[in-house]
Amino acid sequence: MNVNLYGCDGKWLMVDLGMTFSGDQYPGVDLVFADLEFIEDRVKDLVGIVLTHGHEDHIGAIPYFAEELGVPLYATPFTADLIRRKLEEAGLLREIKIHVIEGTDSFAVGPFDVSYVPLAHSIAEGNGLIIDTPYGRIFHTGDWKLDDEPIVGDPTTEEELTELGDDGILALVCDSTNVFNPEPSGSEGGVYRGLMEEVKRHAGKRVMVTTFASNVARLHTLGEVAKATKRKLCVAGRSLDRIIEVAQDNGYLQDFPKTVDFQTAMGLPRGEILIMATGGQGEPRAALARVADDSHQISLQKGDVVLFSSRQIPGNEVAIGQVQNKLAERGVVMVTDRQSEIHVSGHPGRPELEALYSWIRPEILVPVHGEIKHMQEQVRVGQAAGIPHNIFQKNGDIIRLAPGKPGKLAQVRTGRLVLDGDIIVPADGEAIAMRRRMARDGVIVVAIDSQLKPHIELLGMPLDEDEEDFVTEASADIVKALRALKGAARKDRSSLTEAVRLATRRAATRWSGKKPQVKVILMGG
Repeated sequence: MNVNLYGCDGKWLMVDLGMTFSGDQYPGVDLVFADLEFIEDRVKDLVGIVLTHGHEDHIGAIPYFAEELGVPLYATPFTADLIRRKLEEAGLLREIKIHVIEGTDSFAVGPFDVSYVPLAHSIAEGNGLIIDTPYGRIFHTGDWKLDDEPIVGDPTTEEELTELGDDGILALVCDSTNVFNPEPSGSEGGVYRGLMEEVKRHAGKRVMVTTFASNVARLHTLGEVAKATKRKLCVAGRSLDRIIEVAQDNGYLQDFPKTVDFQTAMGLPRGEILIMATGGQGEPRAALARVADDSHQISLQKGDVVLFSSRQIPGNEVAIGQVQNKLAERGVVMVTDRQSEIHVSGHPGRPELEALYSWIRPEILVPVHGEIKHMQEQVRVGQAAGIPHNIFQKNGDIIRLAPGKPGKLAQVRTGRLVLDGDIIVPADGEAIAMRRRMARDGVIVVAIDSQLKPHIELLGMPLDEDEEDFVTEASADIVKALRALKGAARKDRSSLTEAVRLATRRAATRWSGKKPQVKVILMGG
């Protein structure tokens, strides 16, 4: 969930405003955001938000924070269209100004002069940024890779990047995601050939391909594969429909074949249909999961094929495995990028990083985008390549690039926020912490009536067969604890509550080994 801030002469420029999706650590939560407290406290000095590209981890938080931040957005046409639709859904389109930037000419945002540098990535209009300041020039790569056959778009060439280096780059702020990959990430052209080979190999079978909806180049490739293999194309997934519409509105996918609906697709001979579907990350409501559950209008049978033209995002292994097991149980053949060249990453492997260093020749390298292990490794790669200053940073670190010696200047508080229902709350707040404890240990509710008799209800405790015996023993423990109270404590509500809580929890631990959350309700006076 990328949010970057550049400060100059007391003003701040934000680059990207993304989100990430929740995992098991936040029960009941779908979306996670960066806590923007630092810049919210300085919002009068924020001059704008520049977006590098349209992936959710770079633009997904815009509907939740852009109105409050109150500054204009800057984006290229395809990215701007994606943002515009998000704001329209949120009812905020009239509240937020979007400047659509076409071409690579610089534009002023406060004391910063910014220009886009087109780079290959797994979405249309992936861009790096040149950020010019009175103290030096920064090259912020965004997400990128090198691709001799990008299919969609026209990335900046080696010669053009070398010219940027010749002009002088103070700092390279660079994507670290694939730093441990010793090979280049590969080209979309190679994926075209791999997908073509796989679809031809499964002639006579119904073929479904699942891929990231935002990868317009991959969608173009699948359209070309469908035409070359004389298969009709069917699209299953609202995010795919949306991206195709946005892409075509912005001049992409102009030769995309006309698609057929689900009923038509199912009526065609099995070898005459190619289906594009969402759900390669195991999302339970996506098309692929519903096909695997046999709850979709599209169906697959024994011998049919699913091509996973996407990488497995860490954290999604279990969900993906569940979908794949359901498909396997029905005899569906599955092919992943481990078996065939049907996917390539949108991030640079080590050789690509080293090539960019040689062209840009920065004075300073600041790794971003990845886990700590990735950024530390890129520091080592930069040192080995002879970059004079290589700065490892963590969230909250304020790094001085110029003037003076580069390095860590200060550290400020950072954190995470989560969208819990319709409310944005701290990820480390009591509500989420309590929910996590409840999920782990269960809950016991104890109501104490006016006669000091306990009434116990168990929620999520592993005592199904022993519940009656447990309640009897726990009730006796509670009565004993209440009788042990002396003097004023016998009428003090907090003392009564704590005595009941401790007696209940000790009984639960004795019976189950768990330490549940205990909610005590004192009824009557």
